[in-house]
Amino acid sequence: MHRLYERVTKPMSFRSLMTAMTLYRSRTITLEQAAERGGVSPTKMETELRSRGIQVREKSERAPARR
Repeated sequence: MHRLYERVTKPMSFRSLMTAMTLYRSRTITLEQAAERGGVSPTKMETELRSRGIQVREKSERAPARR
């Protein structure tokens, strides 16, 4: 049962992370929003973005927070 759970949840987590990074790269969401959407900490999101060659914006450059 545990292996089945891993196979089902891991692709969803990966998909969520990839979607969050795409939205961040297009300046649709902030780093914090991307991290929340991707299910990781902001620090981990920065690491993931940089590892894929996506520039992490400075705080003053970040997308406005959505309400």
